Amino acid sequence: HRSTRPNPQRKTDIMLTMSTSTTTSTTAATGRVDASRARPRPIILDCDPGHDDAAAIILALGNPAIDLLGVTTVGGNQTAEKITRNARSVLRLCNREDVPVHQGASRPLLHDVEVAAQIHGESGLDGVELPDPTVPVAPGHAVSFIIDTVMAAAPGEITLVATGPLTNIALAARIEPRIVGRIAELVVMGGGFHEANWTPAAEFNIWVDPEAARIVFEESWPITMVGLDLTHQALATAEAEEGIRRIGSELSEAFLGLMAFFRRAYKENQDFDDPPVHDPCTIAYLIDPAIVRTRRAPVRIETHGQYTTGATVVDLRGQAPENVHTQVATELDHAGFWRLMTEAIAALS
Repeated sequence: HRSTRPNPQRKTDIMLTMSTSTTTSTTAATGRVDASRARPRPIILDCDPGHDDAAAIILALGNPAIDLLGVTTVGGNQTAEKITRNARSVLRLCNREDVPVHQGASRPLLHDVEVAAQIHGESGLDGVELPDPTVPVAPGHAVSFIIDTVMAAAPGEITLVATGPLTNIALAARIEPRIVGRIAELVVMGGGFHEANWTPAAEFNIWVDPEAARIVFEESWPITMVGLDLTHQALATAEAEEGIRRIGSELSEAFLGLMAFFRRAYKENQDFDDPPVHDPCTIAYLIDPAIVRTRRAPVRIETHGQYTTGATVVDLRGQAPENVHTQVATELDHAGFWRLMTEAIAALS
C-alpha cells in the first residue's frame, strides 16, 4: 500500500541516509518488524500533542520509511479540542495538511479528565506561536477511522502507533475485534518497567486511562512498549539541538522553541536538566530497530492498586514465554535517534 496523497517538494541540501540494519532480537519478538522494507510503512499515529507528540509527527512526516496515513487525537496532555488543534497546526507548519486529523475520545473510559498543563502548558504546545490550521478536522470519529483503515487494508499492512492515553485504541478493539488480528504491530509510548513519572508507580499515558491500557495489553496483537526506561535516554541535549539549529528554517526554529519550553517545564517539575523527548522514539523504532533495542517480556496493567494504579508490571525474570506478544524497549542509540530527528526536520524545511 502506497499513499496517493501529494508529496510536497522538499527544500533541503541535506541528504537523508537510511540504515538497512535488521535487529534479530526485535524481529524475533513480533515477527512483524522489518527495517529493510522496500516500501514506506503505513501507520496511523494516535496522539495528544504535546511537545514530544509534535516531534513524533515531524519524524513520521520527514522520514521516507514512514507513510503517515492519518493522525487521530485523544484527550491527554491537554483537552481533546486543544490537542486536535495542535496536531493540525503542526501539520501546517510542516506543509502537510493533506494528512487527515480525526478527533477521538475526550475523556478516559472511567476516570475524570486529567491533563499535563505543568509539562505542556495551557495550550498543550506552549513555547511558540504555531500557525493557524487551514484545513478542518476530518469528518468521522478517530475510532471509526482506525477501524475503517485497518479493515480496508491487507492483513499485516497497517501499524498503529499510540503516544497518548490508550482510550481510542481500546475502543477500536472492542467495537471491531477483528482489527487485533489484522494490524502489523501496535507501538505504544507508555509505562516503564523501572521508571514512572506521574505517580511513584505510573507513567502519565497509562495513569490517565489504566482500564483502556489493560484492554489493549490483554489483546493478542503484537505490542512494543516504548516506556520511560527508554525515553528517558532521548534527552534533547545542547549537542543534539545544535545540528537542528544549523538548519535555520522556520520549522527548526519552532522545534527549538518547543524544546526550550519543554526544558524549563521538566527542570521545574521533574528536575531534568535536558527534557526527554518520549514520543518520537516510537517512530525511530519503526524506522530503524537498531536504534531502539527491545526485549520480549510479559506486560500487565495494574488497575486496582491503592498506590500502584497505572503501573505497567513487566516480568523480566528469565526467558520470556514462547507465546508472549509483548516486548519492551530497553536501550536507545542517542546519536542515531537525534540523527533521524535532524534529518526529518531538514527534509521538511
